[in-house]
Amino acid sequence: MELSYTIFLLLLFIITGETVYATGGVKPTKLFVFGDSYSDTGNNPKSLASSWKTPYGETFPGKPAGRYSDGRVLTDFVGLRLIEVPLQVSKDCTSNQTMFMGIKSPLPYQWRKYGGNKLQNGLNFAYGGTGVFDTGNLQPNMSTQIGFLDGLIKEKVYTKWDLESSLALVTVSGNDYGAYTSSGGSEQGLSSFISHVVNQIGINIKRIREMGVPRVLVTSLQPIGCLPRETIFSSYQQCNVSRNAASNFHNQLLQQVVTGLNNSTKDSSFLILDLFTTFNTVLKNKGDFTGSLKFNTPLKPCCEPTSSDASCGSLDENGKKLYTVCNEPDSTFFWDSVHPSQAGWRAVYLTLRSSLNRIYT
Repeated sequence: MELSYTIFLLLLFIITGETVYATGGVKPTKLFVFGDSYSDTGNNPKSLASSWKTPYGETFPGKPAGRYSDGRVLTDFVGLRLIEVPLQVSKDCTSNQTMFMGIKSPLPYQWRKYGGNKLQNGLNFAYGGTGVFDTGNLQPNMSTQIGFLDGLIKEKVYTKWDLESSLALVTVSGNDYGAYTSSGGSEQGLSSFISHVVNQIGINIKRIREMGVPRVLVTSLQPIGCLPRETIFSSYQQCNVSRNAASNFHNQLLQQVVTGLNNSTKDSSFLILDLFTTFNTVLKNKGDFTGSLKFNTPLKPCCEPTSSDASCGSLDENGKKLYTVCNEPDSTFFWDSVHPSQAGWRAVYLTLRSSLNRIYT
């Protein structure tokens, strides 16, 4: 009986081109992305975003392209992981072929009218600098981003089948907390605000699931205290312990929310991509285990501003650079004061492989 079922699944793959699993699920063919600069691949306006300025994009694609890195970001590597998964026809039988038919990094939402058949890969609704709530940068927050997909569903750009064969990635890198602090929020009120943010994340990812997306990946908060904007005060030698404690509290609450949602759906629809542990692991090991160049000074960014009021990509009134760039971006985990380099994201991706594999179980 098991052999006949396996043969049936294999024939179904040959006929339809879809990877089918013994659990009855279908391999995702579309990726919908919501969040901030950790997943934005070009939505922010060119007139406002540093991601469209030199030296961003110098590694990939060789010029600024809207990504907050020298190259690829988390979105690109999640898509890459899907491409590399071997074809499975049952729980006990794996083909000796690797099927390169996964999800390509989806088109930024702002370019959707020019996307043509690229829309079949999904869409990226993430905008750098945004948060779960409004952060003051005038770009759409996460609820609004999800509303964009809802609008496309109502316009029948995406069908029920499109959603059932899709995957969602949701990134939260802490812009809400930066906005809270800059607007005068107190340390005493931070715990309550973190609870407010995480509760809204739960509402948002549940909404995505109810729209028809069967699996939602949501990132934990990275160790904010290890970002170069924090470690610069110790000459890039030490992380800020109190900032990391706040990240840890956020993640504890997020785990509770996700566990509750999975218990209610009874199908493990929600999965946390643990950036907190992953960042810490890569930084501690200096990237040694990834097979790439060693991150000799893992807390130091490749692109550094030369003054306190400048940032990567800044120029003075005469067009002079107010930043320096290292010779080998591949040897640094961080690209700028907040964002990983392409090599950094690759190291994160390699560390997250076991979690990403769960998409197919």
